[in-house]
Amino acid sequence: MIVLPCPICQKRLEVQDLKEAPYFPFCSERCRLIDLGRWLGEEYKMPARPADEEDLDEAAGQAP
Repeated sequence: MIVLPCPICQKRLEVQDLKEAPYFPFCSERCRLIDLGRWLGEEYKMPARPADEEDLDEAAGQAP
């Protein structure tokens, strides 16, 4: 049995098999679309390290 909360609404999702959860890990299409909207609206961000001058030179195709 798989038991976990929906990442959007926190509703408890209980299924025996993932085939029973077509919107996994979400509880519904609504929550899946809310999450997609957040990604498209740039509410979620991936952490990145600051670029060094060397990284910028390499990206531009220049040797240091």
